[in-house]
Amino acid sequence: MPLTDYISSDYVNAANKLKGKKARRRIVAYVESYDDILFWRMILSRFEDDTRYFEVMLPSRTNLNKGKKQALLSIMKQGAGSNMMACVDADYDYLIQGMTFQSEFMLSSPYVVHTYAYAIENLQCYAPSLHNVCVMATLNDHNIFDFEAFLAEYSRAIFPLFVWSIMLYRKREYSRFSITDFNRVAEIRHSRVHETESNIAKVRHKVRVKLNELRRQYPNKKEEYLRTKDSLLQLGVTPETTYLYVQGHHLFDCVVAPTVQAICDELRREREREIRQRAQHIVQLQNELSAYTKSQSDIPTMLKKNMGYMNADVYQKIIKDVEKIISGG
Repeated sequence: MPLTDYISSDYVNAANKLKGKKARRRIVAYVESYDDILFWRMILSRFEDDTRYFEVMLPSRTNLNKGKKQALLSIMKQGAGSNMMACVDADYDYLIQGMTFQSEFMLSSPYVVHTYAYAIENLQCYAPSLHNVCVMATLNDHNIFDFEAFLAEYSRAIFPLFVWSIMLYRKREYSRFSITDFNRVAEIRHSRVHETESNIAKVRHKVRVKLNELRRQYPNKKEEYLRTKDSLLQLGVTPETTYLYVQGHHLFDCVVAPTVQAICDELRREREREIRQRAQHIVQLQNELSAYTKSQSDIPTMLKKNMGYMNADVYQKIIKDVEKIISGG
């Protein structure tokens, strides 16, 4: 096995010393996938100065096709230190509060930083930033939809069922109600501008049905449910922000992207009507429509590029955690 395939914090520290006292200290930050590199680089770069810099990378010796985080955390257990850190999605590990080995290690290691939100995708779906995503995709700044109200209402609809999900995962009793089962209830796959309220009403109905089913299956869980709810509130999960803590890919693909797509479709039609009304002749109309079509961007790409989450509370928590590592506290 090549030496570069097994890099520990001590190895990085020794390499730093070889460069001389005036050289900047290199800090290796391992992430889970290539998609994560930019997100963590944007966070870590603000802490770079004349004394240190970060190199964000995947652990090369690890097969990341499956069990990504488990492999990453295994490496960190063997080689973490002041010159090496791991930057990972929280998944459910933050909310189950050490009830599994992986969760306990992620929360207790001083050199592991996590997203608090389930994943980076959740932050890319941060409600206050979604209007700007629509502007980027359509070049139309007409604010025709309240994304904050929509995702707050959606979150309130799914919150009671989300508490059940976390409660059962904490007890490892999720075989009868998995994350996949939760996602089936919470999904909104197709959306139009005038259907958003009815879509949430459908989700709310599905939640009620599933809640009744779970209460029949677990008739003695009321007190535990209330304790779990209080615990989640203390961890920062509110009924209005539940969307930040559900499975990120599902939120992105089955709730936010379809809704943003519906709004952008309407904004594009509005802009095209405006072009038709203002065009002086057919050639100008064709040229303007062609130019507008070429300037548009697809929704998933724009969401992936969205960095409007930097004012989110969970993002600020990440910044504070990195500050603690840098300061040695």
